[in-house]
Amino acid sequence: MRNVLVTGAAMLPMGRYPGSSYAGLAVPPVLEACRNAGIALSDVQALYCGHAFGGMLTGQRVAKEIGIGGIPVVNIDNACSGGASAIQAGYRTIANDEAEIVLVVGVDKLTQFGGGTLPLVAEDVEVQQGMVMPALYAMRARRHMHERGTTAQDLASVSVKARRHGALNPFAQLQKETTIEDVINSRPIADPLTLFQCCPTGDGAAAVVLMSEAAWRKSMVPAMRILASVLHSGSVKSGFRNMLRPEITYESAHDVFEAAGIGPQDLDMVELHDAFTIAELVYYEALGLCAEGDAVAFMHSGATTFGGKVVVNPSGGLLAKGHPVGASGVAQVVETFWQLTRQAGNRQVEGARNALTHVTGGGIAGLDHGACAVHVFQAL
Repeated sequence: MRNVLVTGAAMLPMGRYPGSSYAGLAVPPVLEACRNAGIALSDVQALYCGHAFGGMLTGQRVAKEIGIGGIPVVNIDNACSGGASAIQAGYRTIANDEAEIVLVVGVDKLTQFGGGTLPLVAEDVEVQQGMVMPALYAMRARRHMHERGTTAQDLASVSVKARRHGALNPFAQLQKETTIEDVINSRPIADPLTLFQCCPTGDGAAAVVLMSEAAWRKSMVPAMRILASVLHSGSVKSGFRNMLRPEITYESAHDVFEAAGIGPQDLDMVELHDAFTIAELVYYEALGLCAEGDAVAFMHSGATTFGGKVVVNPSGGLLAKGHPVGASGVAQVVETFWQLTRQAGNRQVEGARNALTHVTGGGIAGLDHGACAVHVFQAL
């Protein structure tokens, strides 16, 4: 398989854009990403669009607005993994010598729902019984507290770190630091999770340009290499499931490290799926950043913030940056591109060379998650 590089990346500041269409959100980062990559829109040979709630032909509506026609346009709905799955599809297209230049877009507009939890599929048996994503992660948090002795202060500390990172990121939806007390005292959502322990909903869009190495050598713009790309779906399992061991992430991490030829100890930064505070602690272990049972101590040691062993979510993560679902996986790659090409400003991870992005998507009865996409990148 051929080498694949990310050569351009851009995103909108995450927030609320109630007056904008999906194409209206996506076009500005698309144009900027193409400018950064040094390409004309006519150079794009395929477009992959990740979204969850954009309706039919979202990618074609974006392509129409920028004057691209005739090329393959593929829309990918994989819940929260939609954007990351679009990255994976673009990667495979170039790696398999089917195109030289691919545009990937992630976009979603959650203000259309007017607030509250995101709608899930009504035919699902657990959804019929009242399951929503905050409740699922609240159960994980309670299990973590029971088995590991985790405290409310420990959970709140994840939000404090995220908001401290987000305060450095002009693209984050929440750019104000917070305290443990503020997190604990914020409005209850699903015990023990409070409002500040849940990612904000909003709107957003992000775009990246992928190129073969041969195409990139014509311009030699700042770029990073995709060392490996893995996409898994969940395995069906009835009865008891260990909520602290998400097998889809464990298996995806194992496979991506094997394909990349590096291990978690080689990573300088990670952008992981922290839709709720407990998720970050669980995914530290699932991604191999620390030993099982050590997540809380690992976080409190300072290992996952600036100056630590591996900076987790320097963007502020979903907890601070926001989580417009289908855009999030692409936005993670944009942040990684800025970090590995030394364009991250005052949140730059010093000496960052190897990075990983991770996003899971969807809640379905009998599955750990519906999808999980993990990518490993390396600076040039």
